[in-house]
Amino acid sequence: MIRLILPEERSQSQPVVANACGVNNLGRTVAACLIAAVSLALAAPAQITVNSKTGVVTNDSTGHAVYTVDRRYQQITPTKVPLTKTELDAKTRLELIRVMQAEQGFAMRPLPRGHKGLTLEANGKLEPAGEDYLAMATAEGLTAKPGDRVVITDIKFDRTKIIFDLNGGPDPKHRFLRHVQLGTGPVMSPVVQGDDQEPVGARISLAFEKHVPEITGKDVKALLAPLISFDVKTPIQAFTDTLPAKLKDAIMNHHVLVGMSTDMVLFAKGQPDNKSREMDGQMPFEEWIYGKPPKEVDFVRINGNRVIRVEVAKMGETPVVFTKDEVEGLMRTDGTPLDPAETQRVAKVGDVQHDPDKEAPSAPPSLRKPGETGPIGNTNGDPDPTGRTGVMKPVQFPKPKPDAQPGANPDGEPDAQPPASPTTAPDTSQPGTAKPQVPQPSPPAGSGQPN
Repeated sequence: MIRLILPEERSQSQPVVANACGVNNLGRTVAACLIAAVSLALAAPAQITVNSKTGVVTNDSTGHAVYTVDRRYQQITPTKVPLTKTELDAKTRLELIRVMQAEQGFAMRPLPRGHKGLTLEANGKLEPAGEDYLAMATAEGLTAKPGDRVVITDIKFDRTKIIFDLNGGPDPKHRFLRHVQLGTGPVMSPVVQGDDQEPVGARISLAFEKHVPEITGKDVKALLAPLISFDVKTPIQAFTDTLPAKLKDAIMNHHVLVGMSTDMVLFAKGQPDNKSREMDGQMPFEEWIYGKPPKEVDFVRINGNRVIRVEVAKMGETPVVFTKDEVEGLMRTDGTPLDPAETQRVAKVGDVQHDPDKEAPSAPPSLRKPGETGPIGNTNGDPDPTGRTGVMKPVQFPKPKPDAQPGANPDGEPDAQPPASPTTAPDTSQPGTAKPQVPQPSPPAGSGQPN
């Protein structure tokens, strides 16, 4: 039976072991989870658990839990940057472009592609957020993961917005002219020719209430801080700043935790000293090995993009194995375990097993409509409201007929007769009778008759 698996409280005697189901490679991770779960569910009669919020299907044999929206897709905490009521003039606009153009920063959230992009209200909320934010990232793909470096490549001013294009923007060059063709008669040629590379950039719109106020580059960076950090950081600092404090401390202390993504493992321990690929039943996995005897050796087992097992071996001590998922709640929107009554439904697949002591057997298949009853439903002649036909009797096969005798059916077709002898000829004067033929003597020799 496949059911919802929730995180449990960690034992006080165990070291910190955690699971961070970060969506660092969102498309590949979600696709791999869905394919693995559906294939396992179809392999044998079972029950599948479907998350009504994210659509993730889980299986008990894999031990994977139903994940909610990642913490990095949740609603932001509004900033508190003082803004003036004066409208932006041309001089301040040029100064703002000079300061922000080609500025580099680190993504604090997954930045999705798409023409619309993200809209951040000044000192307000983010649109979209939560499940809509995750759906956009899933449909459009990601420009940058949390901790990746981004560059502001274009700035546009609207009446109430400042639009920032990152890493080239999400729109191709000559976006509208690509749909225009010129020519006479049947010969038409497009205005824009050539196949340019597909854009991979993102877009962020900084929206204000009535108009864009007089604002400096420092204020703009402070308003964009929930999405982009312009501080000078190392890559590992930029990445860990996007994670909860507990998980950040584990990475900074170089601890590998159950449930980490491969990116988190690389930031925590770096490249492994050795790798091996093996099979555990039907599940493939990679074993990342850190360290060499006599020092401590860590065996990190990875399935897909997620750590499922950590084994720590020390000289002269029994290896310690960790398989418990600890950080699932840390990466959720609210940081608390998910209530299964609100987000899951159970669908039974295959043959349903009934308890004969508590459940009645299922009714046999019938062509009757729901609620329709049959005239006689059992062998006693009493009407059966269930529409059943009673006890099934043995099948009686028809008795074989005797073989037809010659002349038994004179009005029908004549019976087959054996072939006549070459020395006799049938008499057709009377039907059904034949006279015996007397053999004729052979003519004497020399009579001229042919022999």
